[in-house]
Amino acid sequence: MEIIVNGIRLYYEKIGAGRPLIMVHCNSMDHKIFRKAAQVLSQSFTVYLPDSRDHGKSEKVKTLHYEEMAEDMHQFILALHLDRPAFYGFSDGGIIGLLLASKYPDLLSSLIVSGASLRPDSTKDLPLKFFRLWSHVDRSDKMRIMLREPDITDEMLRAIRIPTYVTAGARDVIKQEHTEHLAQTIPGAKLKIFEGAGHTGYIMNSTKIAYYILSVLSNP
Repeated sequence: MEIIVNGIRLYYEKIGAGRPLIMVHCNSMDHKIFRKAAQVLSQSFTVYLPDSRDHGKSEKVKTLHYEEMAEDMHQFILALHLDRPAFYGFSDGGIIGLLLASKYPDLLSSLIVSGASLRPDSTKDLPLKFFRLWSHVDRSDKMRIMLREPDITDEMLRAIRIPTYVTAGARDVIKQEHTEHLAQTIPGAKLKIFEGAGHTGYIMNSTKIAYYILSVLSNP
């Protein structure tokens, strides 16, 4: 399905029945990374799987900004008349979720983020060097956005007032001290570190994240 929001065409899929749950993917991927998780979650939720702007089947753009991507999701929720959906975001999707919950505190019912950065220096040095190198090869803005954004302040994190769950892998590309700071600064947030996991293994093409989401949304 397609929808025009914030002046741009977004592609999305919808599966299941029940309370609304939006799942937003990471940089350079699309909604298909959640196919296995969505099958599990669709037994309890109506799962919405959008492709972010310039990703998947959504409209291409010359430059990317996380604030614009968050506004896309704000207008997506309004256009579909979703009543306080739960929001799950992985990596860039997590950044989008943090911005959304901070700016619109009554929009969502709960927030789960995985491997989300607060600033470019939240990423460990080696992957950050790779992003710099690849930004000279990739003609899109996907790598470059991670070198200049986001800039999520403690004030923005403290503005989040909904139940929030922060996850990362023990071997994540995001520095653990940044993930811990994120969880400690959002009022009442809970932290889960997946032992033995990297940035993607417990999420992409996996049901592990689905069962975690079910556990926290069933027992907030």
